[in-house]
Amino acid sequence: MAMNFQPVESAFNDAVAQGVFPGAVVLVCKDEEVVFEKAFGYRSLLPQKSPMQLETTFDLASLTKPMATTVAIMLMVREAKLRLDDKLTRVIPMFGVFGKSLTTFRQLLNHSSGLAAWKPYHEEIVKMEKAGRINFFISRAAKSYVLEQIHRDKPVSAPGVQALYSDLGFMVLAEAVETISSSSLDRFCQERVFKPLGLRSTGFVDLTELRKRRLQPVEEAIAPTEQCPWRKKILCGEVHDDNAYAMGGVCGHAGLFSSARDVHTFLLRMNRCLQGKDDFLPQSVLQEFLTKDASVANSTYALGWDTPSPSNSSSGTLFSPRSVGHLGFTGCSMWWDLEKNCHVILLTNRVHPTRKNEKIRDFRPQIHDLIMKAMFS
Repeated sequence: MAMNFQPVESAFNDAVAQGVFPGAVVLVCKDEEVVFEKAFGYRSLLPQKSPMQLETTFDLASLTKPMATTVAIMLMVREAKLRLDDKLTRVIPMFGVFGKSLTTFRQLLNHSSGLAAWKPYHEEIVKMEKAGRINFFISRAAKSYVLEQIHRDKPVSAPGVQALYSDLGFMVLAEAVETISSSSLDRFCQERVFKPLGLRSTGFVDLTELRKRRLQPVEEAIAPTEQCPWRKKILCGEVHDDNAYAMGGVCGHAGLFSSARDVHTFLLRMNRCLQGKDDFLPQSVLQEFLTKDASVANSTYALGWDTPSPSNSSSGTLFSPRSVGHLGFTGCSMWWDLEKNCHVILLTNRVHPTRKNEKIRDFRPQIHDLIMKAMFS
């Protein structure tokens, strides 16, 4: 039966017209076949309008969590470098103050570590630079400073008690990856994840390197994000996330750039691993990571992934309960239905030119429903 994506196209054109986002790239895959792929609207509005392209690279924001940090941890589980119920202090002893000594990798991955959701560390770093710490902002020293603050932090709740989505948890997970592998997260992911998976336009942008070598990102290939009030410029090819920016661009919670095609290739390979047809990762490891953790009350989180919430899910109403996905603050998302064997990748730059634009909240569930109807009705 032919699928009719006309209503989906109309909805995207309307969304662009109504300023939900400047532009979007959407890719829909069913049974390993791309059934719909299209670019809409504009890659940039400022300093000038330019059209969105299928190949456009986006700042993925929190999609960094499943696509980089979580896969890195999966590889370490496969190689027995760590076990999910190991305590983080095995790798980072300094973390164990204020009752955090019992926190496990599993709890960090499913957002039940008890760590705070977010803190404005970038503001501290800017203050310290202004007070005389030269070249502290965007440096490895700034990154170490933030991680030390997290180690010393009092948790909001005891580990394993409640789910609270936390950037801080993924910052320390990345630190653990770097400690165990004796490599930076971007180098580890490049060599062990992105290259082996054939992801050609996926990677972190190390701002400390840009600064050192006075390099410029290739702006015409990248969707710009915010006209940022405190950075005093339109960000393009430099991470939008405030803390990740201050820490130099390579972090466990944000910092990854990629294209719709690459995210698709990533999900395809994960799907094949899950079906036992690809040996990049063992089937058993994927099954464990993609299963919602029942031990945490009212949690929707699997390990490094989210699952649809019972009501008002950004995935809409038609993804099966056996789905996993993730959102990114910049306007990116991916939802993967393990039961129906399909996935939907939606990449937008809704924060261009301002992060105050939140119209995407209502748009996401509607567009996911339209896409699922096109595929399955």
